[in-house]
Amino acid sequence: MADRLTLVTGFPGFIGRRLVSAILQSDPDAQVAALVEGRMADAARSAAEEIDAGRIEVIAGDIAERGLGVPSATYERLLAEVRTVHHLAAIYDLSVPLEIAQRVNVDGTGNVLELCARCEHLERLNYVSTAYVAGKRKGVVYEHELVFGQEFKNHYESTKFQAEVWVREAMEKVPTTIYRPAIVVGDSRTGETPKFDGPYYMLRVIASAQQSGTPIPQFGRSGATINVVPVDFVVDALMAGAGDAAAIGQTLHLVDPEPVTASDVLGLLSREYAGREPGLRVPPRLVSASLKVGTVRRLYGGAPSEGIVYLNHPVRFDTRQAGDLLARHGLRCPGFKDYVSPIVRFFREHEDDPAYAPKPAA
Repeated sequence: MADRLTLVTGFPGFIGRRLVSAILQSDPDAQVAALVEGRMADAARSAAEEIDAGRIEVIAGDIAERGLGVPSATYERLLAEVRTVHHLAAIYDLSVPLEIAQRVNVDGTGNVLELCARCEHLERLNYVSTAYVAGKRKGVVYEHELVFGQEFKNHYESTKFQAEVWVREAMEKVPTTIYRPAIVVGDSRTGETPKFDGPYYMLRVIASAQQSGTPIPQFGRSGATINVVPVDFVVDALMAGAGDAAAIGQTLHLVDPEPVTASDVLGLLSREYAGREPGLRVPPRLVSASLKVGTVRRLYGGAPSEGIVYLNHPVRFDTRQAGDLLARHGLRCPGFKDYVSPIVRFFREHEDDPAYAPKPAA
């Protein structure tokens, strides 16, 4: 029996790969079982080789199937050996069709919960949700809140909400910590990220305007904040929460406690990339409507209209629970202005590389 077996879903994804590395670095007795889709098995094995192949077992399966799509003998072994679960796997694409989002985000979470409830030695389920289970709520959203009759901006939000409801209902049987990250961007030290989506569409717009010599358009509601967090902070927070018994039963907002406005983010990116301020103000509704036209969408770096709503939505996330817990571990989310330089530098180095283009939903 493995001394400290941790089951991780979402490997070798952006957060999952870094998390597995951190788990192994933190504990010499740790072993990781990485449950991956069959089509990702080769990439997962390559990632495992780079980290520590002798301590990472790649298991091909499917979280959307009962029994996680693995042989019964493997499932029984996991029930007997797993001590900790990190459930990160999800469909994050904002334009994902409902059926796909439902199958992966909701059914997949239910199947992971089923395994957790039957594990013989489970100490913790660490479930990665999203701050945007708040949907279209405005004002301040607190960590203990979830069901407020809110509507949602897309199927990603609504299915992550459904999944978190399920996780909360299972908490009496499964010791759980829920983490709600904001929009995750590159490493705060290196800027490294696997693809340029989300806020990176702003950089694509700036780059396009710089190349054409046209004014840099400013879009997004001036008073609305956009909450972004660097991936290294998210991984550090997951590690801190997973190792802190006081986090059991808590929901933690992994967000910037002092977020900047969408217009300020664009200004910071514009000054760093182009050395000038945005000049052309475009009404948010006009931007959202025009992005449905392919030629206009290309001018905005391929930005999906689904993403623009995050630049216009006035919401703030309270962090009292996360702030207290992370402070005990010497952690605090850095402000965007403190790491905008490496973010832009990495973008400059890779902006023409098609490998960093956003991938469509499966």
